[in-house]
Amino acid sequence: MTRVHAYAAPSEAAPLEKTEIDRRELGPHDVLIDIAFAGICHSDIHTVRGDWGSQTYPLAPGHEIAGVVAAVGPEVTRHAVGDRVGVGCMVNSCGECRNCERGDEQFCTQGAVFTYGATDRDGTITQGGYSEQVVVTESFVVSIPDALALDVAAPLLCAGITTYSPLRHWGVGPGSRVAVVGLGGLGHMGVQIAHALGAEVTVLSQTLNKKDDGLRLGADHYYATSDRETFRNLRSSFDVILNTVSAGIDLRAYLSLLDVGGSMVCVGLPNEPLPVPVGALIGGRRSLAGSNIGGIRETQEMLDFCAEKGIAAEIEVIPASQINEAYERVLASDVRYRFVIDGATFAD
Repeated sequence: MTRVHAYAAPSEAAPLEKTEIDRRELGPHDVLIDIAFAGICHSDIHTVRGDWGSQTYPLAPGHEIAGVVAAVGPEVTRHAVGDRVGVGCMVNSCGECRNCERGDEQFCTQGAVFTYGATDRDGTITQGGYSEQVVVTESFVVSIPDALALDVAAPLLCAGITTYSPLRHWGVGPGSRVAVVGLGGLGHMGVQIAHALGAEVTVLSQTLNKKDDGLRLGADHYYATSDRETFRNLRSSFDVILNTVSAGIDLRAYLSLLDVGGSMVCVGLPNEPLPVPVGALIGGRRSLAGSNIGGIRETQEMLDFCAEKGIAAEIEVIPASQINEAYERVLASDVRYRFVIDGATFAD
């Protein structure tokens, strides 16, 4: 084991604190990565605070990792020392089940091993990217194109693939009418990607406070959901609604905005279940669906697409010492649009 500096939560009720965590020694197929930047995802906050279930502490979160390869195992063929690479939400899977074989490792029938807070194949609890270094098997390391700076690339490893995957799966392209619910860490990526795919994009946000940003990022229209007229005027207007918020919403009202045969896809996970208005689905042959990140092959495809189209996360870079402050600002929606931790500050 190798000890590295990190920031971890000692319990669900305590702030994150500077500490040291263990990284395994390089195996034959492992890659050691010097972490340059680590994005802060809302999921990090939910997880370390126990919102989605009990955890094993101390826990270092972080699944938006961008960095440079520092060393490789003797049998590694995909990456070399000095390569610019990234690690997202997964670090392992069985590799043999039907879902893994078709590139949907996130749906591994034996359970994907997520980047932090999961039990790895060797029985250890995974620790995430809020640290100086990470060791990951080569098949779960992706290449970051030179056209993407590492700091803006980091959030793509979660926010980017979480929105890219459903937009591709539901066939968004020229002629598609897409609504993105929420203009936050996920939403601001969804708008850019849907626009780059050729869709007509509408943002549905509680207020018009971020309208200028939404239009700049590629939205064609921007409406406030706090205005009752929005739901009346936009009835049956969309083919796909991408719901990026992690809060409860009135599903019946949003489903009414879908045209016949349209789909509402949820990528945000509320703490409490939402009642499903089945009549709203039957009444328009509508679908209510969910999507969970994407496989490794699709994640690489997303990075290449973003590099080609000039898409990147809009970020605020912070030192590791400001993580707890950043968490509070995320909860207050006081970030445009993703915090990214400077990896060089974990040891400070």
